[in-house]
Order: sequence, then C-alpha cells, then structure tokens
Amino acid sequence: MTTLTTPTSSGASAPTARKRRRRSVEGGWKQITINRAFLIPAIVVFVFLFVVPLLQGLYWSFTDFTGYSPEANFIGWDNYVQILNDPSMLSGLTFTLLFAVGTTLLVTCLAIPLAVQLNKAFVGRNVVRSLWFFPAVPSMAILGLVWSYILSPLPSGVLNTLLSNWFGIEAVSWLSDNTLARFSVIMVGVWAQTGWHAVLYLAYLQSIPQEYYEVAKIDGASPRQQFFAITLPLLMPAMVVSSFLLLTNGLKVFDLPYTLTNGGPGFATYTITQSLVVTGVGQGEYGLSSALAVMFTVAVGVIGFTQLRITSRIGRRFA
Repeated sequence: MTTLTTPTSSGASAPTARKRRRRSVEGGWKQITINRAFLIPAIVVFVFLFVVPLLQGLYWSFTDFTGYSPEANFIGWDNYVQILNDPSMLSGLTFTLLFAVGTTLLVTCLAIPLAVQLNKAFVGRNVVRSLWFFPAVPSMAILGLVWSYILSPLPSGVLNTLLSNWFGIEAVSWLSDNTLARFSVIMVGVWAQTGWHAVLYLAYLQSIPQEYYEVAKIDGASPRQQFFAITLPLLMPAMVVSSFLLLTNGLKVFDLPYTLTNGGPGFATYTITQSLVVTGVGQGEYGLSSALAVMFTVAVGVIGFTQLRITSRIGRRFA
C-alpha cells in the first residue's frame, strides 16, 4: 500500500510567508495612521490655543502694543528693562515665589500627618474627613472675601472681637501690616488646601499593604520608625504629585490675594498674575504685560523642571 504525499519546497513557502509579513506590516502601519489621525483635533487645539498665543505674546513683548491700536512699534528690550526697574512688579514676583514655596512646604508638612491620623479607625471618621475636605469646595475668591471679614484689622473684625473679648488683646492689624498681611494670605492658602492634599495622601496610604506594618511590629519597630521606614517612602509618588500641584497653583495665584487684600497694603501681597491683569487690561499696556508674561513663563518652567528633578531623585532614593 503506498502513501501519497504532497511535495512541498522552501521556495514555494517563502513567498507566502513574505506576503503575510508584508500584510501584517501594512496593517500595523494603517492602524498606527488611524490612531494618529485621532490626535489631529487635539494638536490643532493645542497649536491655536497655546503655541500661537505664546508666539504672539513673545512678539508683543518687544513692542509698545497697547491693545487699542493695531500699530505695534518695535522697541527691543525696553519692556524687560522697565519690569526690572518697577518696584510693584518686583514685589509681585517676590510675594508670588514666597506664597508658592511657603504653601507647598507648609501644606506638605501638615497634610501627611493629617492623612496618617485620618487613616486610623475612630468614631466619626468619615465626618471628620468631610470637615477637613470642605475648605477645598468653595472657590478661593469666596474664601478670600470671607476671610477678609474675619481678619479685618478693625476692632469689629471677627478675630479681633474674639481676641478682645476672651483675652483682652487690642485690635491686631492683620491685613494692614506688610508682614502680617503676607502671613495671613499664606495661612489662608494653607488652611484651604491642606484638607484636599490630605485626602490625596490618604488615598495612597490605603494602598499600602498592612503586611508591611505587621512585619515591622514583629521586628519591634516603633510607630515613629514605621512612619519613616514604611509610610514616608511609599508616599513619595503622592508627594511628587502634591508638591507639583501646590507649586504650580501657587505660582499662578490671583483670586485669594486679590479678594483678601487687593494686593495691599501697598504692594506687599501683590502677585504676578495681578500685575498682568492690571497692566495689560487695566492700563492698556499689552506689550509690557506680555514681557512680564514671558519672564513669568520662563521662571515657572525653570522652577517646575527643577522641582520635578528634585522630587524624582528623592523618589528614586527611597525606592
């Protein structure tokens, strides 16, 4: 009995394999092309809403454009020189950096221990969490208006009335003294943001396996040692996110100082964003405000990049 076999050869199968590979490559390129096509609307929006205004602002920063006339004469670096010699703008830059760095450090130092306490089991835990998160619900503008009444330097102010009735302390000039006004704005910012960032840290805390703490207890580690050896290193990703949000929001702050002190007394709590609005919109000096915006954009980029590098290095070290 004979068995019939179909002759095969490598020469006949090689073209088929090449065709399959070619169809696979072509199908892959088609899929990549389709996927990239979905990015076109986002790219168009990014170009028209970010790139074009950025380049236009850079051009205006070298002109005397007022916004009321289409004429814009090239004046070189005069706008930048005027900014460096303007005490109000320099004061705005100083307080903006002070607010951004101060709120970032204070909120981080307060939010992490608060999150650790809120992560423990106790009666009314959900109510306490809600109360701490509540200051993040209203806008900063509303909080500024409310706190301007609480911190009023007049004897009829809420805080001054309590200090006078309870401790016999005379009225304190919370918002009329340069140092106290800066301190008050920063403290209100810290009060408004601590609860929100504590909830952020709380979410990361709940993802830490409890087995780590159980092993540490068996080894005789104290709660302090557990915090610095387990909790803090594992919270580094949350700290990177939290500090980046705090720093960027602090650098572009406008509503809280404006409604709380209106930039005063003098220029003590003046901010860069307030300078942009007042100079560009209020005084019609778009060229000058564009130069300030360019300088501010470069400063924010440098600070943000430096902050990300530092936090990433710290994160890798703890990891």
